Amino acid sequence: MSSDRADPLLVEVEEGVAFLTLNRPEKRNALNAVLVGRLREAIPELENDDAVRVLALQGAGKDFCAGADLREIQRAADGPVTENLAHAAALGDLFIQLRKSPKPSVAIVRGRALAGGCGLASACDLVLAERSARFGYPEVGIGFVPAMVMAILRRNVGEKRAFELVALGETIDAAEAERIGLVNRLFEDQELEAGAAELLRTLAGRSATAVALSKRLLYDQEGMSFDAGIRAGAEINVIARLTADARAGIAAFLSQRGGG
Repeated sequence: MSSDRADPLLVEVEEGVAFLTLNRPEKRNALNAVLVGRLREAIPELENDDAVRVLALQGAGKDFCAGADLREIQRAADGPVTENLAHAAALGDLFIQLRKSPKPSVAIVRGRALAGGCGLASACDLVLAERSARFGYPEVGIGFVPAMVMAILRRNVGEKRAFELVALGETIDAAEAERIGLVNRLFEDQELEAGAAELLRTLAGRSATAVALSKRLLYDQEGMSFDAGIRAGAEINVIARLTADARAGIAAFLSQRGGG
């Protein structure tokens, strides 16, 4: 995992947190095939690293990510349908990887998170943003469609708000993004680094198995009936109580209370 400035993705692990930095600042960290490929390669590697407990995505320079690289899309449009489908599917697969990863993912947003970049942030389990950050899906303005990210957007903000964002293509500020559910926590610009570091330390310090099981159950329950959701929860409850983390945690809690 290179730290070379020419690498479109920089990966650094600190105290259980893997920082994945989109490293195309001259292109506002636009997502091209190489960068998407590097992200898709890095995530499974980090999932298999026991030293990594949290994935943190951020952008180099002033912006998080401006979306897909439009010059690359323009070139691909001259090719066959199968080539275009493979190109689009690669980004979609990245979103699926983040959702299915047992390790929690956190987007740290400075500057602009637009189009596919907004989708990438919202594909993470948590989104932290500085107050001056901007979010939006402006694709309609160029006759394009924020197609894959809609699957994420409608789950985050609901159908009516999602339609407003994609049909009008307006950019919103971070406070509005937090209000409608795109952002979890908002920080003053000068406080984002410290605030994010504290949250990441806290998340990395939680039981890895408990977090992974919680994430799995939360997303698996989507589309289930109430009864099926309760039954799925019972199964995870049993799995959780048999883990080493739960055994140790329960024993420590009871010991502090004198076994009562």
